[in-house]
Amino acid sequence: MSYTYPIDEIHWSKEEIIDVVNFYSLVEQAYEQGVKRDDLLLAYTRFKQIVPSKSEEKTLCGQFEKESGYSCYRTVKQARSLSEGERLKM
Repeated sequence: MSYTYPIDEIHWSKEEIIDVVNFYSLVEQAYEQGVKRDDLLLAYTRFKQIVPSKSEEKTLCGQFEKESGYSCYRTVKQARSLSEGERLKM
C-alpha cells in the first residue's frame, strides 16, 4: 500500500478515524482476499454514522478509489446483494 486514506483529522475523534480506516481496510481486503459480507456492512454502517452526508461520502470514497483503485460504492453494492454469512470477493 503506497497511498494514504482520506480522513478528516480535524473533525473526527481518534475512535472515528480508526473506524473509517477499518472500513477502507475491509474494502481493500474484499478486493485482495475476500471478506465476510456482514463485517463489511457493519463497518459501512459505522462509516455512515461518522460520514452521514452523501456528498462527503462520495468525496471521501472518490479520493480513496483514485488513490487505491478500490471502489467503496461497488464493494458495498455487491455486499448488499449477498446473503447473510456469505463472503465477498471483488
